[in-house]
Amino acid sequence: MARKDFDPAQMSSRDFYQLLTAVVVPRPIAWVSTTSAEGVDNLAPHSFYTVASVDPPIVQFTSVGEKDSLRNIEAQGEFVVNLTPASLFEEVNATGTDFPPKTSEFDAVGLSREPSAVVRPPRVKDSPVALECRLHSTLPLGNCTLVFGEVVYAVVSTRVLEGDHPQIDLLEPLSRLGRNEWATLGPIQEIRRIRAKDWPGHFGRAGQDE
Repeated sequence: MARKDFDPAQMSSRDFYQLLTAVVVPRPIAWVSTTSAEGVDNLAPHSFYTVASVDPPIVQFTSVGEKDSLRNIEAQGEFVVNLTPASLFEEVNATGTDFPPKTSEFDAVGLSREPSAVVRPPRVKDSPVALECRLHSTLPLGNCTLVFGEVVYAVVSTRVLEGDHPQIDLLEPLSRLGRNEWATLGPIQEIRRIRAKDWPGHFGRAGQDE
């Protein structure tokens, strides 16, 4: 297999960033709603996002640079992560516009709010999932800041539930790829994790079955 070398020490940070975001894929999107001290509701997509802890339940997203989301969270200590469904693709992208801090993306894009249960920032009414968070901590790394939020409340639309379990095909989450590329769900595959007691000869048997 022929390979090409990329040395971050020999590249601009922007060029290596574009490489990283093209190969660390797909990336889920935290659609973060916050409220400023002046009462302006901000909404922005952040594609460096994951679960950071199970107990306590903590989610983490990265602010690249100092953006309104980060400033509001540091000042107010609360935020909401809304799921980004494919049905709101254009709206999610539009909330990434660099509006001035006094402009609410909810209003500029035409998205409806709904009150959160235990935090001040509103939820996106048409998003099927909202995780209400209180700031746990932040961690500066270079030109970025990792934001850790403890999930203190969660709501899921009954439309996407089977019992108490969210159905991935009904959630239809968007994800980010490289450049201006986005993705929706492709074929969904299921496979059980192999337990240690079942490991001996597992691949051998699979090969024989083929």
